[in-house]
Amino acid sequence: MHSLLKRQLKKNLPAHLSENQEMQEFFAAVERSYENYDEKLSMIQRATAISSEELFEANRELTKEAERQKKILASLELTMNSLNSNLNTDEDFKSNGKKAFDVEKLAKHISHLAKEVTEISIEKKLLLEDLEARNESLNNYVQMVSHDLKSPIRNVNALLSWIQDDNENSLTEESRENIDLASGNLVKMDNLINGILEHATIGINMESKMNVDVNILLKEIESYVPLPENVTMTYGSGFPVIHIEKHLIEQIFAYLITNAITATKHLKKGIITIGFEEDNQFWKFSVIDNGKGIPTKHQISIFEMFKKLENNSGAAGVGLALVKKIVKLYNGSIELESKENKGANFSFTIKK
Repeated sequence: MHSLLKRQLKKNLPAHLSENQEMQEFFAAVERSYENYDEKLSMIQRATAISSEELFEANRELTKEAERQKKILASLELTMNSLNSNLNTDEDFKSNGKKAFDVEKLAKHISHLAKEVTEISIEKKLLLEDLEARNESLNNYVQMVSHDLKSPIRNVNALLSWIQDDNENSLTEESRENIDLASGNLVKMDNLINGILEHATIGINMESKMNVDVNILLKEIESYVPLPENVTMTYGSGFPVIHIEKHLIEQIFAYLITNAITATKHLKKGIITIGFEEDNQFWKFSVIDNGKGIPTKHQISIFEMFKKLENNSGAAGVGLALVKKIVKLYNGSIELESKENKGANFSFTIKK
């Protein structure tokens, strides 16, 4: 019972009632009612405290979820606008935080874009299949034509050689020159056909990759490339070991070194220097010579098919075009720095 209430009762209650049994039972009942009230009040306070904590936690989770939904919607906005741009549609989704995002409209638009992407994917697949079939037909055609052309060329060259041998004593000087000219042109045509065939089929029948020590590879090339006595080729010993198709990287170096020899063989002292640099993504090599150089007007076209600076019967004009194609197979690039009569620097990269 409340202490003030108990005091007031004792003060105002007549003495004969204060000891009355029934009155004592009444006071006990009032006391119990107060105890029940306090207990229930305590339970309500505890329940209220628990509910407040739960509400606070729930509110915090809802706030997190709301932020996550905002980020998702912002990401969807960017995605939709990117798809609209790529698919050439005019509709943009921009909420700018000022109006509710139309989820139903977004869902319909996603469905529409998904349908378009599916159609584009099907069309792309058909185009790739058609391209693959065309490439196969083209390669078969190139190989067939090369075979059909090479046989008669070699036959004609052999006949000219027999005629020259059979009529060694009766041929005039002019006839000899004409036969040599014809034979030289046949050799030139044979080299041209070989170059076209090689360029057309490069990258199709790739051999297995292997670890290639470029130091050893350069020594091998040096052993079979005809190096004149007046030309020296220098390179260091710090070249890397790279995982690649050996014959392709060998072709790159062999073509560039052969070109450098051609550019320096007329000099009293020709110098060819092979260099190497490295970064995080690429191997970078260079073949530098002190030869005749390449005029600025020819520096772009020199990498095109059938482009060459001199009328050399032994050259088909596909070497640098082939080098460029091989380099591109490895996601690299090739560049030329040159000035006329001041040498040339061919640098190329191979992606690691």
